[in-house]
Amino acid sequence: MQHDEVIWHVIRHNHCSFMAKITTGNFCRNPYNVTGLCNRSSCPLANSRYATIREENGVFYLYMKTIERAHMPNKLWERVKLPRNYEKALEVIDKHLMYWPKLLIHKTKQRLTKMTQMRIRMRKLALKTREKIMTTPRKEIKREARREEKAEKAALLEKSIEKELLERLQKGVYQQSDIYNYPIEQYNKVLDMDNLQPAEEEEELEALKMKRQKQLLKEG
Repeated sequence: MQHDEVIWHVIRHNHCSFMAKITTGNFCRNPYNVTGLCNRSSCPLANSRYATIREENGVFYLYMKTIERAHMPNKLWERVKLPRNYEKALEVIDKHLMYWPKLLIHKTKQRLTKMTQMRIRMRKLALKTREKIMTTPRKEIKREARREEKAEKAALLEKSIEKELLERLQKGVYQQSDIYNYPIEQYNKVLDMDNLQPAEEEEELEALKMKRQKQLLKEG
């Protein structure tokens, strides 16, 4: 037979897996706890007669436990669906908990009130248009930062190569045929920037040479 005082003495002073001790007090993680506090009147394990309210898929249910069902763990809790109307839900609680302790009835109604207010606030917040804050993982942020840094270095290197090529081409340090060792993309960009056309210049030089040779032959 279940003895509430013995159960409470064991789980309160020895060990309870649902109890959470913090600086502000002792709390209970048991989902059937009506208040969330760890004390004698609120403990669902140490009370043979107990009632609470739980939410499942947006619907409130009244859960009741009696000593007559203590030998059947799978049927220990009786579940009653509560109406969506707050006043009708209070009437259902009064009907099923008519001869129960007044403190437990008060705590059950208080829990229903709090859950109803929470549902109303959630509906109001859902109707409001709010900015959605997107979080980015820390690893992804670091990876993107490294990629940006590498891209900046590569861009600076390409710009320095293009600048050096442009300066050397403008100064005439070497001939057009000597630039094949450099990156072709930068070379083409430099040619486009400086409006240099090596093929046309070579054709012009050959034409000038042929013209001069013809003049020399005529003079000779």
